[in-house]
Amino acid sequence: MTVSIAMIPARMGSQRLKQKNLMPLHGEPLIVHAIRKCRDAGMFDEIWVNSEHPAFENLAEEEGVRFHPRPADLADHNATSEQFVAEFLQNHSCDFLFQVHSIAPLLTTTDLRLFATEMQKGDYDVLLSVVDEPLEAFCRGVPVNFTLAEKTNSQDLDPVRRISWSVTAWRRDTFLSAVRAGQCATYAGKVGLFSINRLAGHAIKTAEDLALAEALYSIVHGSKDEAKA
Repeated sequence: MTVSIAMIPARMGSQRLKQKNLMPLHGEPLIVHAIRKCRDAGMFDEIWVNSEHPAFENLAEEEGVRFHPRPADLADHNATSEQFVAEFLQNHSCDFLFQVHSIAPLLTTTDLRLFATEMQKGDYDVLLSVVDEPLEAFCRGVPVNFTLAEKTNSQDLDPVRRISWSVTAWRRDTFLSAVRAGQCATYAGKVGLFSINRLAGHAIKTAEDLALAEALYSIVHGSKDEAKA
Protein backbone atom coordinates (compact mmCIF):
# COMPACT_ATOMS: atom_id res chain seq x y z
CA MET A 1 0.00 0.00 0.00
CA THR A 2 1.42 3.37 -1.01
CA VAL A 3 1.36 6.41 1.27
CA SER A 4 0.69 9.86 -0.18
CA ILE A 5 1.23 13.13 1.69
CA ALA A 6 -0.08 16.55 0.69
CA MET A 7 2.23 19.34 1.84
CA ILE A 8 1.16 22.99 1.70
CA PRO A 9 4.08 25.45 1.96
CA ALA A 10 3.26 28.72 3.69
CA ARG A 11 6.01 31.23 4.33
CA MET A 12 5.00 34.37 6.25
CA GLY A 13 7.59 36.69 4.73
CA SER A 14 6.42 37.05 1.13
CA GLN A 15 7.84 40.10 -0.64
CA ARG A 16 5.48 41.35 -3.35
CA LEU A 17 2.20 40.73 -1.51
CA LYS A 18 2.78 40.84 2.24
CA GLN A 19 1.57 37.76 4.16
CA LYS A 20 -0.12 36.55 0.99
CA ASN A 21 -0.95 33.09 2.38
CA LEU A 22 -3.21 34.81 4.91
CA MET A 23 -4.85 37.12 2.38
CA PRO A 24 -8.64 36.68 2.33
CA LEU A 25 -10.28 35.19 -0.74
CA HIS A 26 -14.01 34.53 -0.86
CA GLY A 27 -14.16 34.98 2.92
CA GLU A 28 -11.27 32.68 3.90
CA PRO A 29 -7.46 32.94 3.95
CA LEU A 30 -5.72 31.47 0.92
CA ILE A 31 -4.09 28.79 3.06
CA VAL A 32 -7.49 27.59 4.27
CA HIS A 33 -8.69 27.10 0.70
CA ALA A 34 -5.66 24.91 0.02
CA ILE A 35 -6.17 22.84 3.17
CA ARG A 36 -9.83 22.20 2.43
CA LYS A 37 -9.11 21.37 -1.20
CA CYS A 38 -6.58 18.73 -0.14
CA ARG A 39 -8.99 17.32 2.41
CA ASP A 40 -11.94 17.27 0.03
CA ALA A 41 -9.90 15.57 -2.69
CA GLY A 42 -9.82 12.42 -0.56
CA MET A 43 -6.53 11.31 -2.13
CA PHE A 44 -4.04 11.86 0.67
CA ASP A 45 -3.17 9.85 3.76
CA GLU A 46 -1.80 12.92 5.54
CA ILE A 47 -2.07 16.68 5.02
CA TRP A 48 0.64 18.98 6.38
CA VAL A 49 1.11 22.73 6.46
CA ASN A 50 4.83 23.55 6.23
CA SER A 51 5.78 26.92 7.73
CA GLU A 52 8.12 28.72 10.09
CA HIS A 53 5.34 30.80 11.66
CA PRO A 54 3.00 29.75 14.50
CA ALA A 55 0.04 31.54 12.89
CA PHE A 56 -0.10 28.74 10.35
CA GLU A 57 0.14 26.13 13.09
CA ASN A 58 -3.01 27.56 14.62
CA LEU A 59 -4.83 27.48 11.28
CA ALA A 60 -3.70 23.91 10.62
CA GLU A 61 -5.01 22.85 14.02
CA GLU A 62 -8.33 24.60 13.42
CA GLU A 63 -8.70 22.83 10.07
CA GLY A 64 -7.77 19.42 11.49
CA VAL A 65 -4.50 18.90 9.60
CA ARG A 66 -0.90 18.59 10.73
CA PHE A 67 1.81 21.20 11.05
CA HIS A 68 5.50 20.90 10.16
CA PRO A 69 7.69 23.60 11.78
CA ARG A 70 10.07 24.67 9.05
CA PRO A 71 13.53 25.76 10.26
CA ALA A 72 13.91 29.55 10.23
CA ASP A 73 16.88 29.41 7.85
CA LEU A 74 14.61 27.78 5.23
CA ALA A 75 11.97 30.48 5.52
CA ASP A 76 13.72 33.54 4.09
CA HIS A 77 13.66 34.63 0.45
CA ASN A 78 17.06 33.07 -0.19
CA ALA A 79 15.91 29.53 0.63
CA THR A 80 14.83 27.40 -2.32
CA SER A 81 11.79 25.16 -2.55
CA GLU A 82 14.12 22.22 -3.10
CA GLN A 83 15.74 22.85 0.28
CA PHE A 84 12.52 22.95 2.30
CA VAL A 85 11.02 20.02 0.40
CA ALA A 86 14.14 17.97 1.17
CA GLU A 87 13.98 18.92 4.85
CA PHE A 88 10.33 17.90 4.99
CA LEU A 89 10.93 14.56 3.27
CA GLN A 90 13.86 13.77 5.55
CA ASN A 91 11.43 13.99 8.46
CA HIS A 92 8.33 12.28 7.01
CA SER A 93 8.10 8.86 5.44
CA CYS A 94 5.86 8.37 2.40
CA ASP A 95 5.90 7.07 -1.15
CA PHE A 96 4.66 10.25 -2.84
CA LEU A 97 4.72 13.89 -1.79
CA PHE A 98 2.26 16.32 -3.32
CA GLN A 99 3.12 19.99 -2.92
CA VAL A 100 -0.10 22.02 -3.20
CA HIS A 101 0.35 25.77 -3.36
CA SER A 102 -2.15 27.98 -1.58
CA ILE A 103 -1.40 30.72 -4.10
CA ALA A 104 -3.20 28.73 -6.83
CA PRO A 105 -6.79 29.00 -5.51
CA LEU A 106 -8.40 28.44 -8.90
CA LEU A 107 -7.00 24.93 -9.08
CA THR A 108 -10.10 22.84 -8.36
CA THR A 109 -10.58 19.76 -6.24
CA THR A 110 -11.24 17.83 -9.45
CA ASP A 111 -7.95 19.06 -10.91
CA LEU A 112 -6.19 17.88 -7.76
CA ARG A 113 -7.84 14.45 -7.82
CA LEU A 114 -6.92 13.90 -11.47
CA PHE A 115 -3.35 15.01 -10.86
CA ALA A 116 -2.95 12.73 -7.83
CA THR A 117 -4.43 9.79 -9.74
CA GLU A 118 -1.97 10.33 -12.60
CA MET A 119 1.00 10.35 -10.22
CA GLN A 120 -0.16 7.30 -8.32
CA LYS A 121 -0.87 5.19 -11.39
CA GLY A 122 1.99 6.47 -13.54
CA ASP A 123 5.63 5.51 -13.50
CA TYR A 124 6.89 8.99 -12.60
CA ASP A 125 9.47 10.29 -10.18
CA VAL A 126 8.26 13.85 -10.74
CA LEU A 127 4.93 15.14 -12.02
CA LEU A 128 4.68 18.83 -12.92
CA SER A 129 1.49 20.77 -13.55
CA VAL A 130 1.79 22.73 -16.79
CA VAL A 131 -0.29 25.23 -18.73
CA ASP A 132 -0.20 24.63 -22.48
CA GLU A 133 0.22 27.89 -24.42
CA PRO A 134 -0.53 27.28 -28.14
CA LEU A 135 0.85 30.64 -29.26
CA GLU A 136 4.10 31.79 -30.82
CA ALA A 137 6.76 32.15 -28.13
CA PHE A 138 10.24 33.66 -27.94
CA CYS A 139 13.01 32.98 -25.43
CA ARG A 140 15.94 35.42 -25.36
CA GLY A 141 14.82 36.77 -28.70
CA VAL A 142 14.81 33.36 -30.39
CA PRO A 143 11.60 31.64 -31.61
CA VAL A 144 10.84 28.58 -29.51
CA ASN A 145 7.96 26.84 -31.28
CA PHE A 146 7.77 28.59 -34.65
CA THR A 147 9.99 29.99 -37.39
CA LEU A 148 10.31 33.55 -38.64
CA ALA A 149 10.48 32.17 -42.16
CA GLU A 150 6.72 31.64 -42.34
CA LYS A 151 3.44 32.40 -40.56
CA THR A 152 1.90 29.36 -38.92
CA ASN A 153 -1.68 29.13 -37.63
CA SER A 154 -1.70 28.88 -33.84
CA GLN A 155 -3.69 25.62 -33.93
CA ASP A 156 -0.82 24.03 -35.84
CA LEU A 157 1.87 25.01 -33.33
CA ASP A 158 3.38 22.78 -30.69
CA PRO A 159 2.33 24.49 -27.44
CA VAL A 160 4.83 25.89 -25.01
CA ARG A 161 4.27 23.94 -21.77
CA ARG A 162 4.70 26.39 -18.91
CA ILE A 163 5.28 24.92 -15.46
CA SER A 164 2.71 26.43 -13.09
CA TRP A 165 3.78 24.89 -9.75
CA SER A 166 0.10 24.90 -8.71
CA VAL A 167 0.60 21.28 -7.70
CA THR A 168 3.74 19.15 -7.98
CA ALA A 169 4.47 15.57 -6.98
CA TRP A 170 7.66 13.69 -6.21
CA ARG A 171 8.59 10.12 -5.44
CA ARG A 172 10.29 10.44 -2.05
CA ASP A 173 13.07 7.90 -2.57
CA THR A 174 14.16 9.40 -5.89
CA PHE A 175 14.11 12.96 -4.52
CA LEU A 176 16.21 12.13 -1.46
CA SER A 177 18.64 10.00 -3.47
CA ALA A 178 19.31 13.01 -5.69
CA VAL A 179 19.79 15.24 -2.64
CA ARG A 180 22.34 12.83 -1.18
CA ALA A 181 24.17 12.72 -4.52
CA GLY A 182 24.34 16.52 -4.67
CA GLN A 183 22.11 16.62 -7.74
CA CYS A 184 19.04 18.68 -8.58
CA ALA A 185 16.24 16.76 -6.89
CA THR A 186 13.33 18.81 -8.21
CA TYR A 187 13.65 17.26 -11.67
CA ALA A 188 15.37 13.98 -10.76
CA GLY A 189 14.28 10.76 -12.46
CA LYS A 190 11.40 10.32 -14.87
CA VAL A 191 9.50 13.60 -15.30
CA GLY A 192 5.84 13.72 -16.33
CA LEU A 193 3.80 16.75 -17.41
CA PHE A 194 0.14 17.14 -16.46
CA SER A 195 -1.90 19.80 -18.27
CA ILE A 196 -4.12 22.15 -16.30
CA ASN A 197 -6.04 25.14 -17.62
CA ARG A 198 -4.87 28.74 -17.38
CA LEU A 199 -7.10 29.53 -14.41
CA ALA A 200 -5.83 26.55 -12.45
CA GLY A 201 -2.34 27.83 -13.20
CA HIS A 202 -3.10 31.37 -12.02
CA ALA A 203 -0.73 32.22 -9.14
CA ILE A 204 -1.30 34.91 -6.52
CA LYS A 205 1.82 37.06 -6.36
CA THR A 206 0.39 40.58 -6.39
CA ALA A 207 -2.74 42.40 -5.22
CA GLU A 208 -3.94 42.42 -8.83
CA ASP A 209 -3.58 38.63 -9.02
CA LEU A 210 -5.68 38.30 -5.87
CA ALA A 211 -8.38 40.63 -7.20
CA LEU A 212 -8.58 38.59 -10.40
CA ALA A 213 -8.91 35.34 -8.44
CA GLU A 214 -11.68 36.90 -6.34
CA ALA A 215 -13.57 37.92 -9.48
CA LEU A 216 -13.25 34.45 -11.00
CA TYR A 217 -13.68 32.33 -7.87
CA SER A 218 -17.42 31.70 -8.15
CA ILE A 219 -17.16 31.06 -11.88
CA VAL A 220 -14.54 28.36 -11.30
CA HIS A 221 -15.84 26.78 -8.12
CA GLY A 222 -19.55 27.53 -8.36
CA SER A 223 -21.76 29.16 -5.76
CA LYS A 224 -20.75 26.48 -3.27
CA ASP A 225 -17.33 24.93 -2.74
CA GLU A 226 -16.59 23.03 -5.94
CA ALA A 227 -15.80 19.81 -4.14
CA LYS A 228 -19.20 19.76 -2.46
CA ALA A 229 -21.31 20.83 -5.40
